[in-house]
Amino acid sequence: MSRRVFVIGGGPAGLMAAGKAAEGGNKVTLFEKNDRIGKKILISGKGRCNITNNTDIEGLINNTPGNGTFLYSSFYTFSNQDLLALLNELGLKTKVERGERVFPVSDNSKDVVDTLQKYIKSKGVTVSLKSPVEEIMVKDGKVAGITLKDGKKLDCDSVVVATGGVSYPGTGSTGDGYKMAKESGHSIVDLKPSLIPLLAIEKWVKELQGLSLKNVEITLKDNKGKKIYTDFGEMLFTHFGVSGPVILSSSRHILQYDYKDVVLSIDLKPALTEEKLNDRITRDFEKYSRKQFKNALDDLLPQKMIPVIIELSGILPEKFVNQITKEERRNLVKLLKNFEINICGARPISEAIVTAGGVSTLEINPSTMESKIVKGLYFAGEVIDVDAYTGGFNLTIAFSTGYLAGMNC
Repeated sequence: MSRRVFVIGGGPAGLMAAGKAAEGGNKVTLFEKNDRIGKKILISGKGRCNITNNTDIEGLINNTPGNGTFLYSSFYTFSNQDLLALLNELGLKTKVERGERVFPVSDNSKDVVDTLQKYIKSKGVTVSLKSPVEEIMVKDGKVAGITLKDGKKLDCDSVVVATGGVSYPGTGSTGDGYKMAKESGHSIVDLKPSLIPLLAIEKWVKELQGLSLKNVEITLKDNKGKKIYTDFGEMLFTHFGVSGPVILSSSRHILQYDYKDVVLSIDLKPALTEEKLNDRITRDFEKYSRKQFKNALDDLLPQKMIPVIIELSGILPEKFVNQITKEERRNLVKLLKNFEINICGARPISEAIVTAGGVSTLEINPSTMESKIVKGLYFAGEVIDVDAYTGGFNLTIAFSTGYLAGMNC
């Protein structure tokens, strides 16, 4: 006899859960509060949708700093390769780019949404748009149904909560799932922004706004100088501080510090040792020996950065290069190898790529995604206390946990 399954949320986790549950012969209805499904997918990967990452299972786990080991069953049951096989079978062509990131060949996230829509339609899922869910009805420790915002009560056998986090609330991720989980007896681990741009104390960062640095090495240290995290790649200066790929990934490692009392050290020339950089600057200074210091750094640094470096170096801008002392040159080398910014906070959680925190993994069976507290209640995706780095890992979590929940409900 077919069971009645309700899926709350039409994002990646909800769409996968709905399709898989219907494939199992259940009568499935997907409730989405927006007027269309897949709103967050559409804006992911800057509109291109970084579907997954072409790494192995261990790679997926290692790139999930927020409770990665909880996801072993999900990833082994429905891996990134299984996901790509399904999407390819449905007609979506994909490609692998730098960092093993996987995108649709078309570079259009709408094609991913259309493919998932095709998937759930082929399985007979009923989609109810503009249908916000108010609560999950529980009777004798089991799911009994749901209540919609308009007061309508609907009976069912099981519910999958796939409502996302609280990042990008414009897409519908406004934390509804946390409220429903809490009301049904679950613990919610404190919600914090993850993969978020960082705020700087220094006022001069505004002068660098829009400047992108490639191939730099960053190190985050606590206020006692202890290393927290190191990464290499691209970053961006903003009017409030710093952003870009390496900054977003690094932000996850200072979440427990509340993004405060942390120093960001940037090695602007990681390919050169201090000695080699000193030799390089010595050559530049010989070349520009008759110029003023402010006009002698063009070969070494981006134009926008020169005034800031001059100010921090303590060398007078009008000083002639042939008058710069050995000690001043050495200090300049140290500055370029250890360009420090004091971090004092992060942008609001609404701007985070992903929400850290959520429904406690201790209260969810990792083999089925079913609640250990309420029978017939399942969780999938960002609503759970799991979070990963950028690079397609968070979407992979959503698809895998959605699949596992749909398979078991």
